[in-house]
Amino acid sequence: MKITKIWFTADHIFGRDEEGKEYSQSLLWYPKLRTASDDERSQYTFGYDGIHWRSLDEDISFESFTYEDSEPSALQRFFLTHKEINVAEFARSIGMNATLLRNYINGFKKPSAEREKEILAHIHKLGKEMIAACF
Repeated sequence: MKITKIWFTADHIFGRDEEGKEYSQSLLWYPKLRTASDDERSQYTFGYDGIHWRSLDEDISFESFTYEDSEPSALQRFFLTHKEINVAEFARSIGMNATLLRNYINGFKKPSAEREKEILAHIHKLGKEMIAACF
């Protein structure tokens, strides 16, 4: 599969392959593209197996448009949008291996439903503690 046309919305990159099939991916996976200007986004080249933005030092493989996880899960979305959270310290506070949590966030591994629920519950707990500290 080879993408032959791309376009953007505020939150997604879309691609159309040579057969006319359309795909999309969340720009949360590509922070440089997410914050790039329209002009920066328009300066790309198609390569043999992907798309390259030289000025942004960003690449997207054609294959990635077919991945099942083109949209981040709630857990991934939280950490991808809150870079101020120290993943290692968060993992320590929940009694989890930091590398494993990073693998969950980056989509290299998928947590069980129970494990994801546990992580999200800890995020909610911390949120409540932060709110309580304000009053």
